[in-house]
Formats: sequence, C-alpha cells, structure tokens
Amino acid sequence: MAKVQKIATGKKAEKKSSSKESPSPAQFDQGGDESKFRPRLLDVYQEKVVPALMKEFNYKNIMQVPRLERVVLNVGMGEALQNVKLLESAVAELGAITGQKPVVTRAKKAIAGFKLRQGLPIGAKVTLRSRRMYEFFDRLVTLALPRIRDFRGVSSKSFDGRGNYTFGLKEQLIFPEIKYDDVASIHGMDITIVTTAKTNDEGKALLKHLGMPFRA
Repeated sequence: MAKVQKIATGKKAEKKSSSKESPSPAQFDQGGDESKFRPRLLDVYQEKVVPALMKEFNYKNIMQVPRLERVVLNVGMGEALQNVKLLESAVAELGAITGQKPVVTRAKKAIAGFKLRQGLPIGAKVTLRSRRMYEFFDRLVTLALPRIRDFRGVSSKSFDGRGNYTFGLKEQLIFPEIKYDDVASIHGMDITIVTTAKTNDEGKALLKHLGMPFRA
C-alpha cells in the first residue's frame, strides 16, 4: 500500500476569502444545463496531454494513452460518535467542494475499545467521474493546493504501483468553497485519483501534464 502523506496549510485559516474567483460546483449542478459546460481541463487533456504522452511513451494507438477514471474524496469523522452535527457539517462541506451529494460511510465492524458499533456513521465519501471529476481536479491544482502556506508540491511516492495516486490534506480550509466562519471543525481528507495507467511512471506523467505539482 502506498503511504498517504497529509498536507497541511501550516497556518490558521484567514477569514478573508481568496481574491481569485473559482467556478462554484453548484453552478454546474443544474440538471439539464450541465451539458452546456465543458470542463476546461478536458480540452487541455485532449489537445495537449494526449499528444505529449503519445510522444513520451511511444504509444501507437490513442486508446493506449492513460486518462483519469475517477477521483474519490474520503473524510473520516470519528468525532461524529460524540457529536453527529460534526458529521452533518462535514457532509455539507464535501458537497460544496465537489458539487455532488456525499455518501455517509459507516463502521464495517464493532470495536469495543473505541465504543464503536457496526453500522455507526464515521465519515463521508464522494466519487467523482466525467465532468465533475475534471472540474474538481482543475480547481484542486489551480486554486486549492496553491493556498497551502509554503507549499512546495506533493510527494510523488504515493502511487500504488498501478498508476493510481493517493494523498492527504489536513485541512478542508484550502478549498475556496469553504468559509472559515462557517466551519464547525477542522478536519482532513484523503484524495485518491484513479487512472487507466498501467504503471506509476505513466500515471505520474498523466497527472503532471494535467497540472499536479509534484515536488522536484
């Protein structure tokens, strides 16, 4: 299993909102209107990333070029055992960040030492595909990660051997959709980016061309 590294902002959240304007996920969640919006990053992938990867890895067929398959965001909220409102807040925030309704995750087995019973809610998860996946990835690399203080890039050592990448964030406050004054508790999340790449090198190249800022 690849080691998941948590990335923190390194400072208390500022109450002032970012000067950069980002497209709110909610504006793309309008039922029949969503087909009108084509993710910017999808155009980047088709027009720039695909040709670059075909040249870099000598692919003979465009179908060999790796692509994003899904992005999974997972928030663990053990505190919800004592305060269910914290989980409700985390679910609302995850929905605001992704533009998609989260699924509440529940304990698969009981752990007596933690007073945890099977089936109790312990977190929330969202799986993004297609349009929302590209929109989220774009906001992640262009708006959210640069808001981390003294950010020097993400580790390239968290691939799983099959081109999929997982990393952790210590605070949800880096996302512009989250307002400091409305936060019930500061919590982190794990983000898994699943690709069709067959190797770590191909997966890393794909994410790098899409804008993922890996450390040198």
